[in-house]
Amino acid sequence: MRKGSVKSLPIEPMRTPTALGRRLRAVREQNRLTIDQVASFTGLSKGFLSRVERDLTSPSVASLVAICQVLGVPPGQMLEVPETEMVVLEDAPAVSLGGDGITEKLLTPPGQRNVQIIHAVVEGGGRGEEELYTMDCIAESLHILEGEFVLVTSDAEFRMKQGDTVTLPGSEPHTWYNPTEDTAKVLWILTGGTQTTT
Repeated sequence: MRKGSVKSLPIEPMRTPTALGRRLRAVREQNRLTIDQVASFTGLSKGFLSRVERDLTSPSVASLVAICQVLGVPPGQMLEVPETEMVVLEDAPAVSLGGDGITEKLLTPPGQRNVQIIHAVVEGGGRGEEELYTMDCIAESLHILEGEFVLVTSDAEFRMKQGDTVTLPGSEPHTWYNPTEDTAKVLWILTGGTQTTT
């Protein structure tokens, strides 16, 4: 009796981000694991893992799950395409953190909470509130793009000019002022779970 041809079910290829391999390699390196170790823990060959990391081949669902278990990351997280957004300064939403003679725009996407960058134009003589305040963030950096600026903390005054940067904990009370008649442009960089009101 003649055997018929072997048929297989059509399987849709896994739709994976083109950088999946690079992302897996980055996580492996962060965990200080070698390809040898991942191969040993997963039972997959070093050659296969190397091809996956170079985006020359896509892992099956089972292989991806095995690799992710060793790396300690959920497979779904590795398959999510990271969002990359550009904010054009002219179109950036206005925000107000208080003070006189200051115009502020949020340069990072409004939903971004890990880091927020605020572009501020401070008129000559512009100043923050009289009372020192703190920000709801882990750390705050102030970088001077143009002009002069003074950051006042509870125990010091930092006289800053173009190119200078001061970094302080978000819990440090402070205020600020522009000591000249010229406009200053500054970047406020807030990291760690800030809540900015637009």
